[in-house]
Formats: sequence, structure tokens, C-alpha cells
Amino acid sequence: MRSTSRLLAVVLCLLASSVAGAAPVLGATPATRAVLLAEPEPPPATPADLVTKEVGFHGSGGLAMRGTVLSSAKAKPGRPGIVLVHGSGTGTRRTKLMEEAVAFARQGLSVLIYDKRSKGYSLFRRSYAQLAGDALGAVAALRSQPGVDPAKVGVWGFSEGGWVAPIAASRSADVAFVVLVGANGMPPLRQQTWAVAAGLRQAGVSGSLVDRAEPAMYRTIADGGMFPEPYYDPGPTLAAVRQPVLGIWGVHDLLTPPRENPPLVARALEKGGNRHYAFHFFPGADHAAHRTPDGGITRLPELAPGYADLVGSWVRDVTAGRAPVARTSGPAPVQTSPTVPMEPPAWWGSAPVQLAVLTLIMAAFTAYPMIALIRRLRGRRRPSVTRAARLLGSAGPVVVLGSFFYLFYLLMNGSKLAAPGPLVAGRPLIWLALQALAVACVAATVLTALAWRRSRGPAARGRRGEAARPGGPGVGLGEKIRLGLLIAGGTLFVPWAAYWGLLLP
Repeated sequence: MRSTSRLLAVVLCLLASSVAGAAPVLGATPATRAVLLAEPEPPPATPADLVTKEVGFHGSGGLAMRGTVLSSAKAKPGRPGIVLVHGSGTGTRRTKLMEEAVAFARQGLSVLIYDKRSKGYSLFRRSYAQLAGDALGAVAALRSQPGVDPAKVGVWGFSEGGWVAPIAASRSADVAFVVLVGANGMPPLRQQTWAVAAGLRQAGVSGSLVDRAEPAMYRTIADGGMFPEPYYDPGPTLAAVRQPVLGIWGVHDLLTPPRENPPLVARALEKGGNRHYAFHFFPGADHAAHRTPDGGITRLPELAPGYADLVGSWVRDVTAGRAPVARTSGPAPVQTSPTVPMEPPAWWGSAPVQLAVLTLIMAAFTAYPMIALIRRLRGRRRPSVTRAARLLGSAGPVVVLGSFFYLFYLLMNGSKLAAPGPLVAGRPLIWLALQALAVACVAATVLTALAWRRSRGPAARGRRGEAARPGGPGVGLGEKIRLGLLIAGGTLFVPWAAYWGLLLP
């Protein structure tokens, strides 16, 4: 069964590769153990009031990694340090977090930013535990820097890093504190499904496309092995975190459910007996706690006002032994729709079954016009039993492949920048057209079955005492098989289309 689901993964991977462009860097031989990233990154340009130092360290599996430590030129000895852990993306350069690094360094912290790994990490493959090992390697490097108090070094995790940073903290007492930005207390598949659905709803989409088809597609992709760590539960890891935690969310977070996640994080921390946490919501801020002028769609370079000040003062307090207790501040976050639990699919929604059904339907539908073409080339044209059969044989593949490609396009280009195309009554025109064709296919299946029953040939009518119609269609065994296969495909198409929301409003 797993090999079949891998076939679906390969198909989807080929479709996605041109869109995603995510590819791991080729590694060296096992003897070297240390594998460098793609190209050396030049030292990032920094303001004159800061000093930088290039550092190297080893991440999980001995991977050689590079980073930069930023500190204020007037930094005092014995200062705290913080390691910044990236969000999702393969091989993300350290410069992606320069805005945060500069702001935190000006707060008196030494800040380590590093190039994210490419080896072992791609659009379809990653390990949060492995990324946590990379973060711990960075923590060890920062703890050894002159002027940094090794007992005051913590981790900051953004988005995907919000799953990674708690793993690192739960594994090592060398981590003094944890800062989470746009973090999740729910599994990745549930968060991502919500993000794309919320983006579609924000674009004006409603109905079966967003309520049924989009989550069904994500379940199938996850079951096919294309969604890394889809059901990872961060709750037990958060419950194992003993360090003080600062949670930060933008009020207009469109990628992480900002209303549901903070209570989940708090509940997990308290379950483990950790009440040393503080949560803050920043107005006018997006997923990364950057300023946004349009409700989270556009991310400006500037951090939300007060964000860096909060991180600096909170780190100074907790490293001085003054950790806050269960404190929440800031305006209420905006979340227009709830998340939907995303459990593994039932057997009929699994990747192997969906692949098998897809193959059978396409074979049944395409066989009808293909045989007609072969007959025409051989000069053996035969009239159709009914025009409905021709409609089913031509429209069926369009619906199946069209809905598949359209859904995959929405998933690859969804979330806050969803572009479903023109809408009518909350339904994209493309989806409405596919639904109309799906209904036509159901009707054509019924009409073809009735016509086939009426035209089974002279022998069948003779047994009923009927007169044979000379030249009547469908008299041959081959034609019976051809039509029977088409009707079987149409019959199988009905529950398939209902499952994917094509027959629902």
C-alpha cells in the first residue's frame, strides 16, 4: 500500500517541481560527515553601530554550517545571546532575518543568524528534530563567544521554527529561554490546510471547493508522503519545556491561526508545570510580527513597533531570574474562520485508493474515444449508441484532470495570496465549469446505461420476442465491452466526484 501511495507522491512531485523549485544540496561521502551548503555566503552588511563575527559550527549529522554573530559595538560583557531559527524554506540565507538580528543586537543581545540547511530538507522532506539539532549547534557556538554569558543564551523560532525551537529547548538545559513568533500549538497539516482555506475565503471563495475539496487534497497529499511531518503534535514537546517562553503573534496573522494557537501553547506548557510564559499580540502586524498595511497580506520590512523592545526587556528579565507568570497582553487577534481537525484519511480517501480510482476512471473514459479513433483510422466507423456516451468519454477526463490540476494550483499558490480567478456567487468560474461538467457526466452515465440496455442487439431482443433492428448499434461483443467499461467508469465517477465536492454546492 505504501508503494502505491509513493506513486502518487511521484506524480505530484513532478507537477510541483516546476512550481516549488526545492531541491536538496548534494552531499559529500559519508567519510567527510561535514557537508557544506551550496555556496559561501559573504558576511552580511551591518550598520556601523554593530560588530559582526563569522562563525562555523556543526548541525545534526555533522553538517558544517555557517553563521554570523551580531552585537552592539558598546555591548557589555556577560550579556545574553539569542539564536534565530528560520521559518520554512530550504537553504534560507541568514540575511533573511537581518531585520530582527539588527533590532535585537541594538537591545544589548548577541544574536546568531545562520544559513539554513538544504541537505535533508526540501518541500517534501524535513525533520524538525534534525533542525533542532542544527539550532543546538548554533547555541553551542554562541555560548562560546567572548562577552556572552553561556548561561543566558536562548532560541528564537519563527513559524516552522516555532515547532523546532521547543524541541531544542526540551533536549538541552543549555537553552536558557525560548521566544516563539507566529508559532503553532497544532499539527502542521491542520495549520497549512487552514492557511490556504483562509486565503481562499479572503479572496471571496465559499462552498465545496474550500470546505471539501481543499482539505481532501491535503489529506491525500499527506497520505502519499508528500507533506513532511503532517501529524506532528507539538503538545508533548511544549509540555517538556521548562525554560521561560515568550510567545508573539501578529494580530493579522494569515498563515498561523492566531486565535486558536496561543491557548494550545499555554495549555501544553501548563500541563508540564511551566507557567513562566508571556504572550503578546501586536496590532497592525502580520505572521512575522512585521508591520502590514493591508491586514496581513503585505509584509513591510519594519518590525511592529515595540516588538524588539519587548524581546530585549523580556530576555533581560528572565536571564536575571525575573520570569513573568502566565501573562497575556495586546489586542485580540483577528481570525475569521476556525481550523478543521485533520486526521489521517479513511480507507476510501487514502492515496492508494484515490490513485487506483483515478486510474480506473481515466482508463474507462479514455478507452471509448480511443477505440472510436482506431476504428475510424481502419475505416470501420460505427454510429454511437447515444451522444451521451461521446459526452461522457470526452467530458469525463476533462473533469478528472481539470479538478486535479486546479486544486493543486490552489494549494501551491494559496494562503494569503490566493488567486482562484473570477468568482460567481463565491465560486470560481473554473470550479463552476468543472462542477457543471461533473453533473453532465452523471446525467450522461444514466443516459448511456439506458441506451445500452435498449440496444443490446438482435439476440437479446429476440429472446424478448422483439423484432431486430437491422444495423442496430451495440450488437457486437466488442461494442458491449466498450460501452460497459464506459458505464462502469461513469458509475465509479459519481462517488469520486461527490467525495471531491464536485457534486456539492
